[in-house]
Amino acid sequence: MDDNAVSGPRWPVRPIESDEFTAFARVCGTALLSARAPEDEEFRRPLTRLDRTLAAFDGDRMVGTTVVHPFTMTLPGGPRPVAGVSAVGVWPTHRRRGVLSALMRRQLADVHEAGESVAALFATEGAIYGRFGYGPASRTIRARMLTRETALRPDVPRDASLSLSLGLLADMRKEMEQVHETVAARRVGEFQRDGAWWDLLLRDEPDERGGYAAKLCVVAANASGPQGYAVYRTKGGWDDEVPDGRMEVAQVFSTTPAAEALLWEHLLGRDLVSEVSVDMLPDDTPLPHLLADRGRLRAAVGEPLWIRLVDLPRALEERSYAAPVDTVLEVADRDCPWNAGRWRLRADGAGSVQCVRTEAEPDLVVDVSQLGAAYLGSTRLGSYTAAGMATETAPRAAAELDLALTIDHEPFCSVVF
Repeated sequence: MDDNAVSGPRWPVRPIESDEFTAFARVCGTALLSARAPEDEEFRRPLTRLDRTLAAFDGDRMVGTTVVHPFTMTLPGGPRPVAGVSAVGVWPTHRRRGVLSALMRRQLADVHEAGESVAALFATEGAIYGRFGYGPASRTIRARMLTRETALRPDVPRDASLSLSLGLLADMRKEMEQVHETVAARRVGEFQRDGAWWDLLLRDEPDERGGYAAKLCVVAANASGPQGYAVYRTKGGWDDEVPDGRMEVAQVFSTTPAAEALLWEHLLGRDLVSEVSVDMLPDDTPLPHLLADRGRLRAAVGEPLWIRLVDLPRALEERSYAAPVDTVLEVADRDCPWNAGRWRLRADGAGSVQCVRTEAEPDLVVDVSQLGAAYLGSTRLGSYTAAGMATETAPRAAAELDLALTIDHEPFCSVVF
């Protein structure tokens, strides 16, 4: 899927037709090493707007793919349309020949024309997408815990009105939708899931379980309704006649601290389970604070969600700011030349924001990918100046802008789209 060429043959790029969907799935799946047959990808068709697909061709052969899923994603300042970029792949024999560049540049132009100021993607290889102006904008935690040595603190929040219900995913869909809608409205990076996305997330085909049982959903609720849920699956096992089961947790969402604690108590207390793993948690997950010994949480940090400012002044004007800022940015942007140049950003911290072109001397010289990384409020521009990758020409320019970009919670997107 990598592609470093800046010159070479011109690859025709266009949206696909309905009868090309299987070929589209074949190119993308081969590039991403998918084990699923292209003919088995039909379940993704409801998610795919053909007019937002792009394919590159070598003659009549498809050699590259990408698609935009139009989302309503929560960004600093509220929910807004975001271009969710996915299915990026190049046929293995056509890597490093300019195919990816042709696809990405056409897609950025299309996103700009569609009026979406921000694009987002999950990066399989970070070295690729930084070249096209994307920056790593969130951190997630992958966690693993051994149940025999992990326990909650005795003083975790409790709510006697809460009780747990356990069932298959389809039985708990209504409760899951209700909780997620509430959480997604306030968690930067989450997007609202429509029916097609819920259909996808509730899929649980037996041949894709890897020896695990069907997924279960546990819901914490009281008379006011559901307050949280967790989705997980288990696999039994024994080690010298000692229970050695495994649990994989796919999602944990809660609207109250007491619901969060009750859900983790259930997950860590399942009989016959010796190890619990979680693929993705937000960087500010409350889990470590709930544990009696937080050192028992084995964690690794990743940077999966990347952000690209496609319409820079509009994206900066649509954003909220935690503190006043008045700064001049000099921005480099190879693939969206309408963003390149000097911009004066002024925000009063109370909702009034303006970003306009200027001839004034810059306070901060950055690449558009660095602004994308900082846009959600997690990555600090000061880290780029410290590394010598961005240039601060006015004292504390990066620190003052970082302060203005601060948000209340760490950004997080729970679905790899």
